[in-house]
Amino acid sequence: MAFSEGNNQTVVNEFILIGFSKRPDLHIFLCVVFLFIYLTSLLGNTGIIFIVYSHTRFHTPMYFFISNLSFIDLAYSSDIDLKMLAGLFFDQRSISYIGCAIQLFFFCALGSTECILLAVMAYDRYVAICNPLNYTLVMQKKICLGLMSAAYTAGVLHSVIETGLTFHLSFCASNVLYHFVCDFPPLLSISCTDTTVNEIVLFIFSSSVTIPSTAVILMSYVSISIAIRRITAREGRQKAFSTCASHITAVALFYSTVLYVYLSPKSSRDNVNMATIFYTVVLPMLNPMIYSLRNKDFKTALKAVSYRQCCHIDLR
Repeated sequence: MAFSEGNNQTVVNEFILIGFSKRPDLHIFLCVVFLFIYLTSLLGNTGIIFIVYSHTRFHTPMYFFISNLSFIDLAYSSDIDLKMLAGLFFDQRSISYIGCAIQLFFFCALGSTECILLAVMAYDRYVAICNPLNYTLVMQKKICLGLMSAAYTAGVLHSVIETGLTFHLSFCASNVLYHFVCDFPPLLSISCTDTTVNEIVLFIFSSSVTIPSTAVILMSYVSISIAIRRITAREGRQKAFSTCASHITAVALFYSTVLYVYLSPKSSRDNVNMATIFYTVVLPMLNPMIYSLRNKDFKTALKAVSYRQCCHIDLR
């Protein structure tokens, strides 16, 4: 039941997600495509986490952060994909009030944490290239753990505040979300109470995550580009650039779609939905490829793991 009566007021107890309802004839096809994407993401991100933690040569700050990115992408895609696949395969478009709140909480927490983590990874590359002699001193294990803990803590606190404020609103006019996921803009659009405070807080807290993260990334890579230009040896420049290329690609893909979704209110719902699909569903599948295909050590470790699984030989 979508609505219930309480205190002489109609209250929503579930929401209807209709992001893919315009083309029911494509539901089976989309289900197969998204299932393939999810399984590929699951395999790729789990593989990176396993390789990093099972091979001692990957116990470095860079791979520690990459493995955490894989964990976030794995949780991120599971939070979105599983409900979306259920909706496509079983035509189950409803989501309970509590279920929507839980999905939104993890959606916001993991997205915010990833923004901060990408900035931390940029700083790690800055120290490695611009201050290599002090790299082991600056990026000690306790500092890496502290940076990672701060990223998770900031993401969770951001999500607690935003999700709490959003579900403090009353939803009595409609329970239909023109989206495939519970997100802030569609929820605010169907609220029957004033959302001015929510919109201001959403802007402030989103800016407090994205602006500093973007600033750290830009400053890090400006410094890195200057340092690379000073390297006289061609092989040295190529090696320095190759260590940053994967991260630059991941940052560009993530931030371009996120900024498009949240900074382009005049865009059509279909375009916003497609952009959201890209950074919540497709990008978690691409990140393992981006970081592993350009990394010879990952390729070698992957071959070793495959060979060990086939021949039952410990090659570490």
